[in-house]
Amino acid sequence: MLQLLKIRGLALLKEVSLEFDSGFTAVTGETGAGKSVLLGAFNLLAGGRVGKTIIREGDEECAVEGVLWFKDSGSIDDALSELGLPLCEEGTLVLSRTVSRSKAPRVRINGSLATIGNLLAIGEYWIDFHGPGEPQKLLHERHQLALLDSFAKNRSLAVAYSEVYDAWLGLIDERERMLAAEQLTPDEAEFLQAQIDSIDVLDLSEERVESMERDYLLVTNGRALREAGTALSDLLNGDEGVLGRISMGLGQARELASIDQETLPLADRLESLLIEVEDLAQEYGVLAAGSDFDEETAAQVLSDMEGWLGLRRKYGGTIESVLHRREEMATKLQSQGDVEGTLNQLEEAIAAREGELLAAGEKLRQSRLKTAKKLSKESLTLLKKLGFAKGRFNIEVTRLAKPTRSGTSGCQFTFAPNPGGELLPLGEIASGGEIARVMLALKAILAREDATPVLVFDEVDANVGGEVAAVVGRELANLAEHGHQVFCITHLPQVAATGRSHFVVTKEQGDDYTNVVISRLEDSDDARLDELSRMLGDRSSSSAREHARELLAR
Repeated sequence: MLQLLKIRGLALLKEVSLEFDSGFTAVTGETGAGKSVLLGAFNLLAGGRVGKTIIREGDEECAVEGVLWFKDSGSIDDALSELGLPLCEEGTLVLSRTVSRSKAPRVRINGSLATIGNLLAIGEYWIDFHGPGEPQKLLHERHQLALLDSFAKNRSLAVAYSEVYDAWLGLIDERERMLAAEQLTPDEAEFLQAQIDSIDVLDLSEERVESMERDYLLVTNGRALREAGTALSDLLNGDEGVLGRISMGLGQARELASIDQETLPLADRLESLLIEVEDLAQEYGVLAAGSDFDEETAAQVLSDMEGWLGLRRKYGGTIESVLHRREEMATKLQSQGDVEGTLNQLEEAIAAREGELLAAGEKLRQSRLKTAKKLSKESLTLLKKLGFAKGRFNIEVTRLAKPTRSGTSGCQFTFAPNPGGELLPLGEIASGGEIARVMLALKAILAREDATPVLVFDEVDANVGGEVAAVVGRELANLAEHGHQVFCITHLPQVAATGRSHFVVTKEQGDDYTNVVISRLEDSDDARLDELSRMLGDRSSSSAREHARELLAR
């Protein structure tokens, strides 16, 4: 439940700190008093998109902070963990969001920096909005189906169906691509095969390309390499080379060591130098000899390099791009080899997937059929309390001509508000008030099944009054008895009086300022009696005040 809400600089509200109880909370006020400020604060904490126009005029920023407590925070903690955010401490979730005129927005969840997307993801677990536009959704069959599936808890069945549907659709698309693809002529097929062969003959890999490039350098620079290798070998090991001179010097060093033992390490070092020079002379000699390719080998090296450079120019500068293009050509060529056989295989796969799809769709349809009866019955029971004593309501599950993403079945809500009237689709019912009450009944029933702890109703009681209004109030209060914390912005005193808590929104105005004030009204306060009397028509009227007392007493 939402325990604490702090708002600063939002719309016309300067600053307020509100503490809420569990159960049903009614929010009232004159038209235009600023009740939408509270909705705006809820929307901010739920990750709603907003502009800088929500910031109070003259302020640099607006900020909203909420503290929620959960008896069992398991699902919230799972969501927080997936997002890499701190878990709830003792079931407490702290959310804050700041919108600035000149700085980036700031979001914190349990004290850690977060994103608006994080708020939106967490918001799905703790709050659900039901606004004035909700009844209009009932006119569309896709929303009717969504309500039915929500009540039936069909999510796992729907996911299983959609996975098979996507696979089935993918096979159909592949078949259509094959049928639409142009067939290759013999010359085109021969050309593709030649291109594939030109790639395969080089046996491309990182090591192979490095070897080709090294051999190419040796072939194209062979004469220079031979001359340099020979010159260095002669320098070291020629008649007048370094090797002979060091060898002569080593003899003298040994004679010196026989006279002076302390020079023996120097002689040893000179001997090591002699061995190193001998190795260098030998390796330069090998290099000079090894750079000499025979004519046939040199021609092959040049041909391979020319082929590789041509492939790079044609298919991209990397081995990966060349090999990727090779696979594309091979696939295209292979598909031409047995188009009819491939199509037959696809048809068999499509038929098999379609069988799975129809079976999954039938499971979903059976669940919808079963749930439609239950939801119809419960809705009609509540609709009778909402003023349709002899009305009829039915949810018809229909078979579709072909599978769709939502299943092989659909549904249609039909309603007859008056006795003797024909059951008609909701879209053919003229009265907005009747549609609103049907939606209220469905939302009340679905909310009982919903685990979302905070429910916010914005004037869903519009277009009703009298005894029906009292029923609406009782149903909202009943929702609060099923583990929900319910907020309702209402203009009906019958609804407001059923609230366990009551907040009133007023507007203060001076010559140069306007400020929205949100105040809590207690049952023992004359202020709550005054507010209900105002809603009944006249706060100074004794009859209105007496009626307000009766409403509170109930």
